[in-house]
Amino acid sequence: MASLRDVKTKIGAVKKTKQITKAMNMVASAKLRNAQGRIERFKPYAQKFFEMLGDLAAGADESVHPLLAKREEKKTVGIVIVTSDRGLCGSFNANIIKAALKLAREKRAEGLGVKFYCVGKKGRDAVRKAEYEIVVQYRDIMGSFDFTVASKLGNELINAFLDGTLDEVVLCYGEFISMGRQVPVAQIVLPISGTPGEAAGSGKEYVYEPSVEGLLAELLPRFVKVQVYRGMLDTSASEHAARMTAMDNATRACDDMINALTLLYNKTRQAAITRDLMDIVGATEALK
Repeated sequence: MASLRDVKTKIGAVKKTKQITKAMNMVASAKLRNAQGRIERFKPYAQKFFEMLGDLAAGADESVHPLLAKREEKKTVGIVIVTSDRGLCGSFNANIIKAALKLAREKRAEGLGVKFYCVGKKGRDAVRKAEYEIVVQYRDIMGSFDFTVASKLGNELINAFLDGTLDEVVLCYGEFISMGRQVPVAQIVLPISGTPGEAAGSGKEYVYEPSVEGLLAELLPRFVKVQVYRGMLDTSASEHAARMTAMDNATRACDDMINALTLLYNKTRQAAITRDLMDIVGATEALK
């Protein structure tokens, strides 16, 4: 049986760990409110953008703009993986990485080349370990990114698609659904589908000026950047929600360990007292 000093030391260590997990839970909660506010403010714009672009693209021919053109023969696929820079958020990053690497293996099995564009340190490390080609990597930005990052990455993806380096682009990120649910999503970004948004068939009629072709030339590149930015916002909110859940579970686990160690401490202390009493009684009987 462990000594009283050892058990007491373990109890103190677990209590300190509990303080850390509780503090991290509070920090994640504060950051989540900010990230959730950003994505809630962005969603109405994104949904209306998808609706309007869906109406435009649905009636346009693929030849109107090269970003709409589907390649008959595909050679290379670009996978954009968006993860967090830090861990301690449960299986959140692992689920996104698993989905992205599974997609990469499927594309390789079809005889296609795979290139990765990594946003977030965790995804970059996993892709590097799997020995896939990394074209672009963005690290230590998930805590303070803005639309300029998505715009820069979107331009790189568009240029690679237009010059034939990539024939398809897929975005893998963690979609924020609720506090307790974050789902890994793999979404085709390029070529742009004729119905990019669910609201494309809303039945609303729009009058466009100037021509549809001119608007598509301006809006389609922005659409790609909006999708990348939304993926980053979703991943950011999902990361903090997952970390809150993980730290809450860790805090409860610490409470369980403290209760178990306290019980062990009391049993060890009682055993020591009983042993001392037996020694005293034994010595008294020997003196008689």
